[in-house]
Formats: sequence, structure tokens, C-alpha cells
Amino acid sequence: MKPITATNDFVVKFANVNGSGSASANELFAKSILRMGVPVSPRNIFPSNIQGLPTWYEVRVTERGWLGRRGGIDLMVAMNPQTWDADVREIEPGGYLFYDSTRPVPASKFRDDIHVIGMPLTAICNRTYADARQRQLFKNIMYVGALSALLGIDPAEIEKLFAEQYKGKEKLLDSNVKALHLGRDYAKEHLPGDFGLRVKRANAVGERIFVDGNTAAALGCVYGGATVCAWYPITPSSSLAEGFQKYCMKFRVDPETQENKFAIVQAEDEIASIGMVVGAGWNGARAFTTTSGPGISLMNEFIGLAYFAEIPVTIIDVQRGGPSTGMPTRTQQSDVLACAYASHGDTKHVLLFPEDPHECFDFSAQALDLADRLQTPIFVLTDLDIGMNQRLCAPFEWDDARAYDRGKVMTTEELEAGKYFGRYKDVDGDGIPWRTYPATHPKRGSFFTRGTSKNPEARYSERGDDYLYNMQRLLKKFDTAKSLLPQPILHAAKQKSKFGAIYYGSTSPAMDEAMAALEADGLHVDALRVRGFPFPDSVVDFIAAHDKVFVVEQNRDAQLRSLIVNEFGIAPAQLVPVLHYDGTPITARFIAGAISEHMQAAKVVSIDSKAAHS
Repeated sequence: MKPITATNDFVVKFANVNGSGSASANELFAKSILRMGVPVSPRNIFPSNIQGLPTWYEVRVTERGWLGRRGGIDLMVAMNPQTWDADVREIEPGGYLFYDSTRPVPASKFRDDIHVIGMPLTAICNRTYADARQRQLFKNIMYVGALSALLGIDPAEIEKLFAEQYKGKEKLLDSNVKALHLGRDYAKEHLPGDFGLRVKRANAVGERIFVDGNTAAALGCVYGGATVCAWYPITPSSSLAEGFQKYCMKFRVDPETQENKFAIVQAEDEIASIGMVVGAGWNGARAFTTTSGPGISLMNEFIGLAYFAEIPVTIIDVQRGGPSTGMPTRTQQSDVLACAYASHGDTKHVLLFPEDPHECFDFSAQALDLADRLQTPIFVLTDLDIGMNQRLCAPFEWDDARAYDRGKVMTTEELEAGKYFGRYKDVDGDGIPWRTYPATHPKRGSFFTRGTSKNPEARYSERGDDYLYNMQRLLKKFDTAKSLLPQPILHAAKQKSKFGAIYYGSTSPAMDEAMAALEADGLHVDALRVRGFPFPDSVVDFIAAHDKVFVVEQNRDAQLRSLIVNEFGIAPAQLVPVLHYDGTPITARFIAGAISEHMQAAKVVSIDSKAAHS
């Protein structure tokens, strides 16, 4: 079997056991390639227990800069006997299997069409280290060393990473460097020198930064002026709240008095956390909570209160697999409908769909502005793939002179001058009323915050016309939101096409590569990335311009497609669902394959139809 040969364009997957210390070693491998100027896109696929179950770490290496999953594995580093058979099946024909050969493996466990590289890692560790934990940890570093020799990764880059990680801890630094070179030396002496996959120095990273979406969103909340966060721990969103606390300690502490200019509360549950955020928003603070699907379910009543009482709230939903507990450490885009129509009665909520950490930063800051401007809950829908995996993205833009958009807030001076104040009155046609902060004026501008029906002056009312006025005004406000949200981005095909594709969020990196692959095969598709809901009219215009539109998403029930059909009244048959929902991030090959199959079938139908009429 001819071996796969590639330079700066391949996929490596590590199969390990959770809790074995492999995650940091695998990340070290990815970052060392990045330091050589070659873009990487790693993804950690891990179980929801502390240790013992299988875990995988997949690294896409490509100088072309594709940041999604490609599909298929060129090099499998198989360190877990539990998953051996499935791991070996994933390897591309002509690909490579690297494994610990300390114990013999039956020939039946290998494939004839792959290339096998064995290294007695456990035996080397047992000879070198007496401590059992050291044997396990340094075995991981040792295989990184061996791979660096096989692939041509500069060991100096790995040593620099060690130096950064163990600054001031020279003993740990020296022992890790020793393990690295044990692996390298063995590989150079005993393993093939003509390995087909190579890393070569490049200059393809540029000024981009390497960061995960939760960290980016946390910093975005600081930049956007958030001073209150109430949250309850839940995978995969917990690190966002923890990141917010870290950045608040840096940016929100008075340098003179050392007084904290922020409040972060780990509540007793999700219901309490959203209640605190609603209260803080009513008081005029910029407040947010971060959660995942099960948390959204619990928060529904308070979300409805914030919607109907028109209180600014920002909710960052880092989506995971559902329903119920579902797959806590797997990714999906499964909360779209739950968030769009959260709570009972007639409710509609503003959603933002970031595609990467850069947009997590921007959209989190923007959500706080939108919440104040629109006086309503704003949802930022990321997911585990964006939130917990590091990715290359454009640097964040930080402007110290940035002014917050607080929306329609009536001042003491305006109230004192006798300006009319009707808390729920639309005075200029955009559906957004004026509000006041509590205690703005000793006698004027006060109002009851009600979850019940009221008239425009916030007095309790069950009159049908008062209720209708309020509900119609909320729809008008929702319509106003269309022009305030990030607008869709169009990627036009090189040739005019009757096919279109709509996608959003973490699907974007794989979608970009899939579109290029389809184009290379002569299949032309216009693509539109939606970035917010309510959808602007450009979305329906895009659909109207094509015979068929593929809606690519990562859930079972085609939730974005359902939202489009519901909001625009479009015939469902015009929208073709392309759905991936096994909990792993979608791949470029899956998207390209699904769209190509539909397009080829449509071409056959068209030819048959013409033949029937000739």
C-alpha cells in the first residue's frame, strides 16, 4: 500500500484514557506545530467522567488554514486498548498507526492497507522511572518526542513551551525535556526515517491569536461593560464564568482602594442565577449568566419575566448534546428553538451566532449593548466546539474610548423638566419604550416591574386593548432588532447557481472548506452565514433567489430550518436539511458529500425530466 505523503497538510488523532495526563501533552504537540508557523485546529473529545473512559484529541494541520474538521485520520496515535478496533478503522488507506509495542498485538488487530509504527513506550518508562505516576505522565511526553522526530518538528519549539509552562520550576522543566529527548532519540535510532507526513516551517499564522471561545467571551463581557455575573456550574460553560472572574480581577479592581468593581455569584442553581441577573439588569447593571441547554430549561420562567417586563439580560448558552443530560461533553447546535421561543406564551428572543472566538468576543460585548438598547434578553449561542477548543482567529479589537449603548434611559434632568414618562409607551415608532434606573428621581419616573399585563404607564391592567398594544409593540421592537444585529455574510459561487446553502456558528470552518471542495469538483453553491435572529430580509431574498437551499446544522430536528420556515412562511421543500448530530464537530467531507449527493440527484432528475419531454 502506497503511504500517504503530505507536508503541512494532514490530520493526527490521539486516542487516550481520560485522566492519564495526555491532554497537556497532546496540546503541546499542537502548539509546537503552530510555533513553526503552520496553522493547526485541535479538538478535544472527552468523556463526562473524571478518569478511566476513552478520550480523543484530533489535530488538523494545514498550511492552507482550514480550521474545521476535515474527516478521516492520516496518523492515529493509539494509546487506549479499549478503543483500538474503532481507532484503527478510522485511519485512511495508506495512513499510519503509532502505538505502544511493549506488549505484543495479534496480527489480526492491524490492517494490511496502513503502515504500523510500534515503540515500546511502557518498557522505556519502566526502565527509566520508578514512580508509577511519572511513568504515565512521561510516557505522554515521550511519544510527543518520538512524533517530533518522525514529523520533523523542531524540538526547540517544544522546549520553549516547557520553559513557559514551568517557569520557576526548573526541576519539572528538566524532567520534561529529558522525557522529550528520550522519545526523540529512540525514534531517530529505531523508527523509519522516511515517514511520509512532515512539518515544515512556514509563515501562515500571521497575526492571528490562539484562544478558546469561552475565554474570548469572558473577555468580551468585560469589554462590553458587564459588572455582574451570576452562574451555576455546568459543562461546557463553567470556564467562561471563571474566565470572567480572572479578567475582572485584572481590569475591574480599583488601583487605589483595591475595591472590586464587580460582583460574581455562584448561585445554588440556574433558577437563582438568572433571577439575580434579572434583578441586576433592572437595577441598571450590565449583567449576564452563562449556561448550557439544561440551564436554559430551568431559566424559562425568569426569561419570560425579563421579556415581558423588558429588562436587559445577556445569556451566553454554550450548547452541548441533549435532550435532558444528553451528552454533556459533546457538541451540538441543539438549543436554537429553545432559546428563540424561551418561556411560555408568545415570546421571541434575539439570538447571536458567533462562528469563532473572535466573534465570541465581539458578540458578547455587543449583546450587552443590545440588551440595554432593546430592553430584552439577548442570547449568545456558542457551543462546546467553539467554547472549549482553542482556535486561530483574528486579534480582538479593544478601544478604551468605546462608549456603551445604554439605550433609552430617562435622566433626572429630563424628569425634573416634566418630560412624559410612560414605562411601556412607544413614543417614536421603534417599539422600544423609555426606562429609568431605580432612584433616578425622588418623585417621578418610578414604575412597577410587572410580569403581568399592564397599560403603557405600567399600571396593572387586564384590558384587552392594553394587552394587545403591549404585545404588538413587542413585535415592533423585535422587528427593530433586525437592523441592529450582525448581518449575514454572503459567499457567492464563482458561477451563477440555482443552489444555495445557509449555515451558522461552529459549522462555519468546515463549511468554508466544503464549499472550496465542491467548487473544485465543479459544483457551484452560493453560501450565506446567518449571524443573528430575527433574520433580516436578506435571508428570505437569498432563499427566493435559489431553487433549493441546503440548511447545514448540528442537530437532529433541523432547528434553524424550522425557524426560517416559521418566520418567513417558506415552503419546507425548498429548504434541504443537512444534519450532523453525533456529538462530534461536523466535518468538511460530511458537508461536501451530503450537498454533492443532493446536487447530483437533482441533475439526474433534471436530465430524466428533459428526456421525458423530448
